[in-house]
Amino acid sequence: MDPTLVALVLLVVMAVLLTAGLWVALSLLGVGLAGLVLFTSAPAGTVMATTVWGASGNWALTALPLFIWMAEILFRTRLSDDMFRGLAPWLTRLPGRLMHINIVGCGIFAAVSGSTSATCATIAKIALPELLRRGYDERMAVGTLTASGTLGILIPPSIMMIVYGFIAEVSIARLFIAGVVPGIMMVILFMVYVIVWALLNPGKTPPSDISSMTFGQRLWMSRRLIPVVCLIALVVGTIYGGVATPTEAATIGVLGALALSLLYGSLTWSNFVQSLVGATQTSCMIAFILAGASFLTIAMGYTGIPRAAAAWITSYQLSVYGLLAALTVLYVLLGFALDGISMVVLTSSVVQPMIRQAGVDPVWFGIYIVLLVQVAELTPPVGFPMFIMQMMTGRSLTYVSRAALPFFVLLLIGTAIIVVFPDLVTYLPNRMLNR
Repeated sequence: MDPTLVALVLLVVMAVLLTAGLWVALSLLGVGLAGLVLFTSAPAGTVMATTVWGASGNWALTALPLFIWMAEILFRTRLSDDMFRGLAPWLTRLPGRLMHINIVGCGIFAAVSGSTSATCATIAKIALPELLRRGYDERMAVGTLTASGTLGILIPPSIMMIVYGFIAEVSIARLFIAGVVPGIMMVILFMVYVIVWALLNPGKTPPSDISSMTFGQRLWMSRRLIPVVCLIALVVGTIYGGVATPTEAATIGVLGALALSLLYGSLTWSNFVQSLVGATQTSCMIAFILAGASFLTIAMGYTGIPRAAAAWITSYQLSVYGLLAALTVLYVLLGFALDGISMVVLTSSVVQPMIRQAGVDPVWFGIYIVLLVQVAELTPPVGFPMFIMQMMTGRSLTYVSRAALPFFVLLLIGTAIIVVFPDLVTYLPNRMLNR
């Protein structure tokens, strides 16, 4: 049968299953099974069993629950509060003052947790009440927190990078290193926008109450921030230096988070158990989705859809820029209906052959995908940071969306920058890992 017709049938099946409210993982398995049974002669049961088992037993996935657990520990203890208080004295001289804590705080927390939801919820829980109490503009506070929460999937270690690396069979360590410069770039873009906004709206930024502090006083207020920064340096540095694998670095991160929480007296048996249960639930959900995605990828290979899609792209002789522009539109549209992980796993079986056919570096493409997932996180009604901010503020989803709109545009600008200057992504991993 014509692969185009097969693709349309399976797309309808997928839409029906997802619309019916079936779990994403079960939808992936169902579509893959339908494709094998209806359109191929392959032994569907055997293919499903071996693929799901192989995906579940992949060693690369062991880093995933560890990084999630580290995020849960930090989320449920006072380490994040200490981090906020430690940053405040150093950022009050910039136009926008404490607004920058939302951005820098999310950037630092993202470097420890790798999770969008944990990053946004943790920093927002601390920063938002304090900013509103001091008289900062609510809309800008909500916008910076919503957008900066998405940094959790760009700044390594990133759960999304682990998922992409597993699916695309790309080195996770190389992806982590590739995400450093784009992550810093987005933090700077966000901060520059806040500075410009503050200069144009001077009446919306209250005066600082700690600008007269001495250097020693600032350092003393940051005394609990320093261990957190050291933990980040230890986790990320061991990966970059080739001393530890991502799994080993994640183990160090968990032990470091537990040690700091215990040292500061914020670790209790209750939040320890809650962090462990939360990490287990999230990890199982992601692992189940990845198992379904692996099966769907194999099933698509049997049907010939990826080969047909790659041939179709080749027949139109699209340039690399044309292909990336089309994929950008595709992922932005998908962001209205799917979460980031689902977007990556649902499209990988078709998109990966396309980008390899076009000669696109899969490591660079991984960072490009992560940036587009960040964009998708700021499109209603699925973006997790938007849900979190709606819950915390009591505002409508429309209000949160409008507050985050300037940062949505900045993320698209950041994506365009790495397309025009791909060395921003590839130079560091190639240099450090001696490609």
